[in-house]
Amino acid sequence: MELGDGIKKFFLIGIGAAATSVEKSGEILGDLVKKGELTVEQGKALNQELKYNAQEKRKKAEAQKKEKNFSDLVSGLSAEDLEKLKAQIARAEEEKAEKPAEESEMAE
Repeated sequence: MELGDGIKKFFLIGIGAAATSVEKSGEILGDLVKKGELTVEQGKALNQELKYNAQEKRKKAEAQKKEKNFSDLVSGLSAEDLEKLKAQIARAEEEKAEKPAEESEMAE
């Protein structure tokens, strides 16, 4: 029995919408496998996909939080501090641009 992409997506959306944890989702998948509604391989694949999606959402949320914290920090800087930060960024960019050139010279 093959699970069509549409049904698969609907199933994943339903589980996500219910805001169940990855562990609970695994239990649901296990029950479906036991009932014969999914094959073991399909259950494993869906479980892996759920874990991956949960990890990606967590990473995205962490990145957004870091970006917001950085934005808050920068918006609180005085004009003088902002200019210092710009100069520091420019120096870091110059150093980074010089490193590949130095590394290629050492390789020769």
